Amino acid sequence: MNNFPENLGSSKISGIRLKLRRALWGLVLVLVLLPYSTFPGQAEAPVLNPVIPSQPFLETQLKKTHPRLLVTADDFARVKKLIRENNLARQWYDKLRQEAQKILGELPCRYRTTGSEGVILEASRTVLRRVYLLAFLQRLEGGNRYAHRLWQELDAAARFPDWHPDHFLDTAEMTHAFAIAYDWLYDTWSPEQRAVLVQAIRDKGLKPGLTAYQGTEKFGWWVKSPYNWNQVCNGGLGLGALAVVEACPDLAAQVLQGAVRSLPRALAKFAPDGGSYEGPLYWGYATFYTTLFLAGLETALGRDFGLAEAPGYEATGYFPLYMTGPRDRTFNYADADDLIYWTSQMFWLSRRFQQPVFAWYARRITKVHPLDLLWFETRSLSPREAGLPLDRYFRGIEVVTFRTSWDDPQAIFVGFKAGDNRAGHSHLDLGSFVLEAQGVRWALDLGGDDYNLPGYFDRNRWDYYRLRAEGHNTLVLNPGSGPDQDPEASAAIFRFRSGPDLSLAIADLTPAYARQATRVWRGLSLVNRRQVLIQDEIQAEKPVEVLWALHTAAEIRLGPYKRTASLSLGGARLAARILTPPEAVFKLLSARPGPLSPHPLGQAENRGVSKLTIHVQEVQSLRLAVELTPLTAEPQTDLLEKRVTPLAQW
Repeated sequence: MNNFPENLGSSKISGIRLKLRRALWGLVLVLVLLPYSTFPGQAEAPVLNPVIPSQPFLETQLKKTHPRLLVTADDFARVKKLIRENNLARQWYDKLRQEAQKILGELPCRYRTTGSEGVILEASRTVLRRVYLLAFLQRLEGGNRYAHRLWQELDAAARFPDWHPDHFLDTAEMTHAFAIAYDWLYDTWSPEQRAVLVQAIRDKGLKPGLTAYQGTEKFGWWVKSPYNWNQVCNGGLGLGALAVVEACPDLAAQVLQGAVRSLPRALAKFAPDGGSYEGPLYWGYATFYTTLFLAGLETALGRDFGLAEAPGYEATGYFPLYMTGPRDRTFNYADADDLIYWTSQMFWLSRRFQQPVFAWYARRITKVHPLDLLWFETRSLSPREAGLPLDRYFRGIEVVTFRTSWDDPQAIFVGFKAGDNRAGHSHLDLGSFVLEAQGVRWALDLGGDDYNLPGYFDRNRWDYYRLRAEGHNTLVLNPGSGPDQDPEASAAIFRFRSGPDLSLAIADLTPAYARQATRVWRGLSLVNRRQVLIQDEIQAEKPVEVLWALHTAAEIRLGPYKRTASLSLGGARLAARILTPPEAVFKLLSARPGPLSPHPLGQAENRGVSKLTIHVQEVQSLRLAVELTPLTAEPQTDLLEKRVTPLAQW
């Protein structure tokens, strides 16, 4: 209180003290509750309230010359110099050029629908890739062969009857393609060609987009969605509007205003730590389009209206870093394989938020896109050089990863999740984990199945093995034909610790199994950076049947008493051992539905994958602990024999 002015009356001082006391208590509550504030099922992060660009602002602040989307003419000049002086950049350029040479001899895309929804997304993405490659090389090399071939592509796509707004990703990606082609090669096209491009963007992209923002069409559901469709559709439409502001100012302004209003719904999901409910694959897709829109706003208008300041977005580049293992395979939860396909945004995020470690990731993981060269950052730091911790807990999405090294390709890497079964592309996988060591993914996630399977995204979703709990490295209680976790459940990691001798996370999975048990906890620990312990504790009012599983591509041999198992693959070995209860044994199964589970036709057969299981019946109180030890040439010590303690004591 010594900082208060001395001439304040005593009543005023008392009032100020009371207000200060309340403020301090409020701060304490915030600090106490902050780690839990974005747990699934609890309060969402507040949605950003950005400044909405007015039409007069757009008309006065818009950069009048082209290119003005994502890059400037100076960036193309800089890339020419970069290719001459940087070996990596030159390798990437050569790779892009080889791909472009093949495109020169290929036919333009046709309006061809695929899948159960009759989408043209494949065509939209093919056109988009060809636009970036051919427009990029046209800017760098000149001549007319790239522009000539690109015009064939654009003219064909402009003649499509529509860009399939019923599946609006198709429309958004095609609008994105035409926006880049129009802007980057504006001076190359004739007035007649520019008119064709503007008309296509306006009629097949922006007009359907405006009806989506106005809520007059069912295909506009994504406007209020917090997941990747929101970011992709807003990003594609936003670039289209920025490209043609002069030609259709009213329409472009309304679309941009709609995008700026809608995008914060998805940006709110990045709070507080930048993680993605939809996993690394859809993180890449979504942030690529978010970054395109932010970058386009900056280059075309000089500001992003505060969108980049959304809580958590400045940290989102850490998410793929921590989700990627020593051999560049990701913890691929949700509908995903274990690769990253969109990384150019990491260069932009590196520059925008002054994080050279993001550029390191982009240089290491990239699939090579023209934006990788246009946004290339020469300054990069590895995670070790940047001093990043080995372990990280992403709050809100409730995902943890542990590792033993940033540099060693043989390092141990563990991913463990709780999270929200209601999230976009989610599986019934609360409590699942992956484990990698010695360059082998010992415990793997099978990823998604064929999106065209009947009812994959609605009524039949929980019939497919890969999406059910039985298809993941988690628990099933009382197996049957229905969903084997509550599809509405969300689960929190309520304890996390990172240390040189012991790192751990404990998840309360009770909501996923509330119909079968009164308490279900799963703890996962990395002990002395050498061994992994998975420990489950279950309490139930009535006896339950418990199935524990680990999916692997390794060869499995069970020990004499079936309480140990030896996994081997490519010369590497992993030992599995049941520590408790004494009656539990391992069993080897195929990665297929159980006898009581649904067996829908057409789902993946999971060839080459085995399932190490433990089956415990008629239990009301269970502590199940399994030790996983990567075997090396060094003498192994029994580190965990005395560490089977209740999770409450971890």
